Amino acid sequence: MVLLWTHYGPHCIESLGSVTRMSAVKYDLIVIGSGPSGQRAAVAAAKINKSVAVIEARTMVGGVCVNTGTIPSKTMREAVLHLSGYNYRALYGVNYRVKEKISMADLAFRVQAVIKTEVDVTEAQLSRNGIDVIHGIAHFVDPHQVRVEGPQTDSTLEADRIIVAVGTKPAASPRVPINGRTIVNSDQILALPELPHSLIVVGGGVVGVEYACMFAVLGVRVTLIEKRDRLLEFADREIIEALSYHLRDSRVTLRLGEEVESVEELALGTVVANLMSKKKVSGDALLYAVGRQGNIDDLNLAAAGLEADNRGRIPVDENYQTKVEHIFAVGDVIGFPSLASVSMEQGRIAAARAFNDRATSSNPGFYPYGIYTIPEISFIGKTEEQLTDEDVPYEVGMAYYRETARGQIRGDTTGRLKLVFHRETRKVLGVHIIGEGAAELVHIGQAVMILGGTVDYFVDTVFNYPTLAECYKVAAFNGLGRLHRYQAE
Repeated sequence: MVLLWTHYGPHCIESLGSVTRMSAVKYDLIVIGSGPSGQRAAVAAAKINKSVAVIEARTMVGGVCVNTGTIPSKTMREAVLHLSGYNYRALYGVNYRVKEKISMADLAFRVQAVIKTEVDVTEAQLSRNGIDVIHGIAHFVDPHQVRVEGPQTDSTLEADRIIVAVGTKPAASPRVPINGRTIVNSDQILALPELPHSLIVVGGGVVGVEYACMFAVLGVRVTLIEKRDRLLEFADREIIEALSYHLRDSRVTLRLGEEVESVEELALGTVVANLMSKKKVSGDALLYAVGRQGNIDDLNLAAAGLEADNRGRIPVDENYQTKVEHIFAVGDVIGFPSLASVSMEQGRIAAARAFNDRATSSNPGFYPYGIYTIPEISFIGKTEEQLTDEDVPYEVGMAYYRETARGQIRGDTTGRLKLVFHRETRKVLGVHIIGEGAAELVHIGQAVMILGGTVDYFVDTVFNYPTLAECYKVAAFNGLGRLHRYQAE
C-alpha cells in the first residue's frame, strides 16, 4: 500500500495496490500546467479564496520555463559569459578567458543548481497559497471534468472553470532525425556529450539565435540556417542588423533564405544538412530549433468541445477565453509572443476574467520583449517599420554605450539605445536597445510610455552617474537636436 500525502482535506482517497484512486474532487478552478502562466493563474485565483488544483505532467513543477526552456537557457548564457570572459575582452584582449577549456558539464552544473532553486521557490509559493499540486497526465473527460493519470494517482477532478496552460514542445520534422546525441532539439541541448567544434543551427527564431550566440562565444564554429531573409522579423531592423554584424564578427556563418531538405549523420559522427539549394553544410552537431508545437497531444480537447490549429495552438479572445465559455487558455499554447513574462500576465488576467473580475486590466501594447542573444536585445513599443506603415510622423534619437562612462567601464562599447518619438506630440513611441543590460534598461522607457511621457522627460531627469541609464538622456538630446534642425530649416 502506498500513502499519498495531499492537501485535499476530507475527500475520499482509496489505496489499491501501488496506485491511489480518488473519487471526483471538486474545485473552483483547475489549472493544467505549472509553468509561468499556470502558476500565476493559480495564485491569482487562490488570492481571492478560490479552491485551486494544478495538474503537472512532470515530476517537478515549473513547466518548460524552469525545466528545459527559459531558466536553463538564460543560466547557460550567464555561465558562458562568465567562463569565456566575454564581457572583459574589450579590456583585457580577445584571448582573455576565465577558464581555458570549457565543457558541457561546466555549463550544466550551474544550470541544474538554478533549476533546483527555482523548483523549490515555485513549490513553496503554490503550497503557501493552499494550492493542490497533482502530478500526472491530464485529459478532458468532458467540459468540466479532467482525468489525471500518473505513477501515484488515477483520479478525476471537476471544476466550474478550467485554465489550460500546458505550454509547448519543440517542433519535429521528418527531414531532421533527432537522435539526442548529435542531432538535438532545444530541450536536449545540454545533453550534448561534449562541446562541439562546429555546430549547425537550423532556425533563426529567438531560440536558434540565442543558442547560436552562446556557442559562438565559446569558440564553436556556428552555421545558422534560416529560410527567411532576415532574423527576428518582429524586431527593429536596425537593431537586428547590428546583431547580425556581431554574429558574423563572432565567425557565425548566416545562411539566410535557405531551407533544409534533409539531415543525415555520417559514419564518423559528422552531421550533414542538405539544403534545398543543393548546398551541403557539415558540423559535429546540429540543433533543430524551427518553432514549437502546443503540448496538447494527451489533453483530448475534443471531449471539452475544443480544437487546436496545426501547430497545437488553442484560439482565444482578448480575455484568453476559448470558445467554451468556462475554459481559458494562456501561455505558449496560445502562440505569439511566447514569453515567460507575458505568459505570467496572461495567467493573472485569465484568472480574473474566469471569476468575472473586469477591473483587473493590462495593456499588451506596453509589454516589453527580451531576447537573450549576445549582445542582449530588448524593446517596447513600435518599430520604425510599423510607424512608417501607419503613416505616423516620428523622429529617432540614438545613444551608444561608448558615449557613456559606464559603457567604457564595462567594456561594452558596441551597445546602443534607440528612442522613437512622435514629431509633433513628442510622446515616446518605442525604445529599442542592443547591449548588455538591455532587458533591465528597457523598463525605464516602459514606465515613461505607460504614463504617457514625452522625450523631454529624459532631458529634464537626472540619472545616476556613471550608468547606462544615461543613454536615455543622450538619445533624447540626439533626437531633439534632429527635430530642431528640421524645424529651423
